[in-house]
Amino acid sequence: MANCDVCGNDYDKAFTLQQGERRGTFDSFECAIHAFAPRCAHCGCTVIGHGVEGKGAIYCCAHCAGHAGHAGVEGVADRA
Repeated sequence: MANCDVCGNDYDKAFTLQQGERRGTFDSFECAIHAFAPRCAHCGCTVIGHGVEGKGAIYCCAHCAGHAGHAGVEGVADRA
């Protein structure tokens, strides 16, 4: 059995996730998401889907991307 890096649970079905040189052992996808998913640069929520990238940052949606910083990210929309 292995201990989850996030919650410490000792679980017989734990798994390891690797992203480049970064790795972690988790007992659930919830804990893996908590540890690995990026946060929106505007509102701070966890970006679980594709998100929106612009100006070197990741956002949860076009709304947040458009309101980020002084000028925001242009040319993105949540619906086409």
